[in-house]
Amino acid sequence: QIDLGERTEITAVATQGGYGSSDWVTSYLLMFSDSGRNWKQYRQEESIWAFSGNTNADTVVTYNLQHSIKARFLRFVPLDWNRNGRIGMRIEVYGCAYRSDVADFDGKSFLLYRFNPKSTTALKDIISLQFKTIQRDGILLHREGQNGDHITLALVNGKLSLLINIGIKCKFILHTYIVNITLGSLLDDQHWHSVLIEHFNNQVNFTVDKHTHHFHAKGEFNYLDLDYELSFGGIPVPGKSGLLPWKNFHGCFENLYYNGVNIIDLAKRHKPQINIMGNISFACSEPPIIPVTFLNPNSYLSLPGTSGHDEISISFQFRTWNNEGLLLSSKLYQTSGGLLMYLSDGKGAELHNGQWHSVSLSAKRNRVSLVVDNESTSSSHASIPIQIFSGDTYYFGGCPSNANSSECKNPIGGFLGCMKLISIDNKAVDLISVQQNSIGNFSDLQIDLCGIIDRCLPNYCEHGGECSQSWNSFYCSCADTGYMGATCHYSIYEQSCEAYKHRGNTSGFYYIDSDGSGPLGPFLVYCNMTDTTWTVIQHNNTELTRVKSANRENPHTVFFKYAANLEQLQATINHAEHCEQELAYHCKKSRLSNKRDGIPFSWWVGKINETQTYWGGSRPDVQKCACGIQGSCIDSHHDCNCDADRNEWTNDTGLLSYKDHLPVTELFITDTNRPNSEAAYKLGPLLCQGDREFWNAASFNTEASYLHFPTFHGELSADVSFFFKTTASSGVFLENLGIKDFIRIELHSPTEVTFSFDVGNGPNEITVQSPASLNDNQWHYVKAERNIKEASLQVDQLPQRTHTASSDGHIRLQLNSQLFVGGTASRQKGFLGCIRSLQLNGGALDLEERAKVTPGVKPGCPGHCSSYGNLCHNGGKCKEKYNGFSCDCTFSAYTGPFCKKEISAYFGAGSSVVYNFQESYSLAKNSSSHAASFHPDMTLNREAITFAFRTTRIPSLLLYVSSFYKDYLSIILAKNGSLQIRYKLDSHQAPDIFSINFKSMADGQLHRVKINREEEKLFVEVMQKSEKKIKIVIKEDNDVDPDTMKANSQGFLGCLSSVQFNHIAPLKAALHHSSSAPVTVKGHFTQSNCGTLAGADSTSSETTHSFADHSGPIDEGEPLANAIRSDSAIIGGVIAVVIFILLCIAAIAVRIYKKKSVYKKKEVKGSEKEDSAETALKSELSMQNTVNESQKEYFF
Repeated sequence: QIDLGERTEITAVATQGGYGSSDWVTSYLLMFSDSGRNWKQYRQEESIWAFSGNTNADTVVTYNLQHSIKARFLRFVPLDWNRNGRIGMRIEVYGCAYRSDVADFDGKSFLLYRFNPKSTTALKDIISLQFKTIQRDGILLHREGQNGDHITLALVNGKLSLLINIGIKCKFILHTYIVNITLGSLLDDQHWHSVLIEHFNNQVNFTVDKHTHHFHAKGEFNYLDLDYELSFGGIPVPGKSGLLPWKNFHGCFENLYYNGVNIIDLAKRHKPQINIMGNISFACSEPPIIPVTFLNPNSYLSLPGTSGHDEISISFQFRTWNNEGLLLSSKLYQTSGGLLMYLSDGKGAELHNGQWHSVSLSAKRNRVSLVVDNESTSSSHASIPIQIFSGDTYYFGGCPSNANSSECKNPIGGFLGCMKLISIDNKAVDLISVQQNSIGNFSDLQIDLCGIIDRCLPNYCEHGGECSQSWNSFYCSCADTGYMGATCHYSIYEQSCEAYKHRGNTSGFYYIDSDGSGPLGPFLVYCNMTDTTWTVIQHNNTELTRVKSANRENPHTVFFKYAANLEQLQATINHAEHCEQELAYHCKKSRLSNKRDGIPFSWWVGKINETQTYWGGSRPDVQKCACGIQGSCIDSHHDCNCDADRNEWTNDTGLLSYKDHLPVTELFITDTNRPNSEAAYKLGPLLCQGDREFWNAASFNTEASYLHFPTFHGELSADVSFFFKTTASSGVFLENLGIKDFIRIELHSPTEVTFSFDVGNGPNEITVQSPASLNDNQWHYVKAERNIKEASLQVDQLPQRTHTASSDGHIRLQLNSQLFVGGTASRQKGFLGCIRSLQLNGGALDLEERAKVTPGVKPGCPGHCSSYGNLCHNGGKCKEKYNGFSCDCTFSAYTGPFCKKEISAYFGAGSSVVYNFQESYSLAKNSSSHAASFHPDMTLNREAITFAFRTTRIPSLLLYVSSFYKDYLSIILAKNGSLQIRYKLDSHQAPDIFSINFKSMADGQLHRVKINREEEKLFVEVMQKSEKKIKIVIKEDNDVDPDTMKANSQGFLGCLSSVQFNHIAPLKAALHHSSSAPVTVKGHFTQSNCGTLAGADSTSSETTHSFADHSGPIDEGEPLANAIRSDSAIIGGVIAVVIFILLCIAAIAVRIYKKKSVYKKKEVKGSEKEDSAETALKSELSMQNTVNESQKEYFF
């Protein structure tokens, strides 16, 4: 311990070992004090306690202190030393003399300072001071004025509050505007704390110790009307400004300055502008209070009591952040029982809030009472059945490790925190005597200092996360912030609609966070997932609005407020490949531009607050309207239609697409003040397409190649995310070095990604092992994050690996070299492959731009379908694009960006769809010979059919496919609601019938059917539940099943969805390509969403159609009457059916596959009778027989 004789400013310390010995200290703590009591530990960084000492006896190790110490006494506390020697230290302390003016306030006094208005400017006020106190509340400074205006600086619960109250009079009503800024914590520790308040115009900077809060008022301070007097330490006339009766300050001020005036010096010299109210002395008194700190769960303090007394009285104060811990344990005299007092869950009075709380326990005979914080509401009294006699030892904070359980009980764990003012049997305990081992016993205690720190100051929880703490750590609650992680650093939302699309999401409303983990918050947009992805951001004025009687003196002004703020919009626009906004201006005698005097009649303002006079469809450099560029204006003398100034409505409408000017934030219209003059405007939403950063990629072609970028700054929190694909077995993705610190992410082996870093506490490494190879040339996602709580690494969807940081140690990642991507500074272990969408703390690096000028690296990366092809569903084909991919749904019965959107249609009574191959038709028309002679070997030996249907009508014919040879396939709902699939594979034989009758399918529910046939094997799946396989057996019968006749005549009424026959999607062709596709539509046939309501009750969810049976007669002949032509097949004059797809592959002749054995049966003259359940469809046969041999159209 060193006594410097007086308070001195210390700027550096240096140590050596003992001269010519093996004695030196390898690490130590530095403590300081004004009085030799109530010590404080010096901290280098936020959480670094220890200094590294010497490694030999002679070398001098010097530390320049980051912030100087002002103290009289210093203590060097050795923590570790050379084990081959003993503790030995030579110490030098560097610094300079410290002069200060001090005032001591007794809690009833204050200073009043009146200043000359001319000596100060209202523009700028600067107040600075230091203070120390053991009271948690008290007024430091107060100034007030008219209308209740006042500025008050007060200590409230150990924190400093700056309260600015402004009364604004408006039309005789007084509005109150209050600013309350709170800073600092645990300021009642009897150590010096500095305060600086700077008020300049509307800006207030409020600094307590090293923490500053910047506050900007929007003009309210212009109304702040204050008197020319300030009070320090109290309020002159309490209640004048309606304040709470706050206590006066009890403690010391030092170097109190107001705008450069030394207030304490004026008071010392009894100058007239200072009034001293009460007792103020000009030396700082130190209260003789000795705190003690319980450092860890093994800490305890044992103190002797007087054994066998029938009265026990114990009191003390404690402060802690932990919500549980043992406070007191003692064995009672001559019983097996004991006394236990512990903190459990910190319930009720918030006893774990870091404040000092007092506890008083008294027991006399069989009556026990406990009082907390001297409040009757927090007291408890009880009578117990036995008489209590005091034991001989009291254990505070914990039990010795060697104590038996009867001697000291601890069911809850040790207390971590501080205690002071311990009193046993109404006698104060002298803790210095305990320190000198003259009374009691202790372990792992710091006596004469309270080592509590507020780990939530500064608050390392980002994005508004709420900080809570225990003695050793802090925790962030990220609820409702939109962020996640130990410090609420990482956004739970994607950065763009493009990123949502590539997670397989469809169109809808989504939150996007344009800068990821950056400061901008998430906001709601509509993502329109088409082939390209559109982000739609709405504003508050999308209707067509008419304007009259506006002129230059009184313009019509519109402000557009968007669903996001301008910074968020800016980030979204920067991400996008293209943005546009439609601006429509309708006019009647209302001009836009003005060639005469050059001052425009109307203009708009974009995001950079610049006036723009070009209009939709034009460019900034042209200053015209769209018609002026195209040369199509109604008056060729003008560049805008509206400038023709005609007495009839016209318009100038088009897209604004210059990104630097979007979005439109204001619109001004002035020329609607003349007779008959009127205008109307409509501004569409901001539309942005794509995401440049999502596909921004570079290909690394040699191991020595890399890209370099400026140093990565992520001192307290850093996150890195990217996609990679490679065939190499290892390589470094990214590296950035400091003097000692570094950060590196690498592919360590084909199945391992490693994230390693050092922030000054030694290197750490996190590895994620993948069960599958990562060098499979597919895109893989990596996300690494490091903050002061923990580090984590995630690869694809594998479980995240985390590493918890120690609570005491270096916390800042300090890098100074360039950031290397795809390689390292040593050019070893470079990466071969592609890296895409590299984001650092939410900001993207432009890999493509840098790759263009770097040898061995190419911009972009081909081959996205290998990774994203599985997003194309239902037969959609993945197509490569430079920046991404798209799904080609040409041969799918579905549509949408991923071929997942069902195409459904509602069929009214008597409607039909005919699909015909035109190229086959023309071939047949030009030929007189038999069609089969073209492709005699063209056979169809397999088909794949999928569709969904919903109906309540039975019987119904769902699907019918016929060929040239009177072969056909029909799918019907029979009279009992069962699904029947009928194959007739030979014109000479009856059809095979396959029934699914586990329940009625005509129940108005959606049923999905999948049929696959390969040669004679048939596979049928209904609703993905019933799977049946059968073998087709050929049977012959000429009888007709009357149920099937009924199904034909009844027609189909209901919903069909997602119909696919091999590569043809007839329903889609009929709805989306009816002009170009070979499709004929008859009757009431409309697109519907009836196919998407799977499992729902059709009558409730499908409001536009009823699936109930129609009563009354059915006109059986009408639906196809108009379809009968000489070159078309007559599908039964009595059939009103949904007729799908004609199959004629590359030619007319289509024969559904027949096995050789089937042909032999043609020679059999006799026919065998079969049972009536599998009868032939006579109507189908007769219909086929009526078809002329030169038939040119075929139907399903």
